Amino acid sequence: AQQLGTPLSNQEYRQFFRSLRATHRASTACLLRELYGCQNPLVRRLDEYENHGAIPEGPICSELPGTPFFPDFCTFSFYRCTRKRYFIKV
Repeated sequence: AQQLGTPLSNQEYRQFFRSLRATHRASTACLLRELYGCQNPLVRRLDEYENHGAIPEGPICSELPGTPFFPDFCTFSFYRCTRKRYFIKV
């Protein structure tokens, strides 16, 4: 069992994004985020699933050189969507 709020493992990320592998599916998920925001129930479920049931609060550290942290998970997710870098983990 994983700790609430921790990111998915590499294998879990592959499973999580399996349904989003096609560009149009990933774009659709990002469009939902853009249109409805992070408080939308569907978007929240995706965020919770990605983080073992709890959306992390506070600053989010990233693996991105030059962009070490984001103020919250929503900002981090929007960044991934706009840059089309869906597999960036925290």
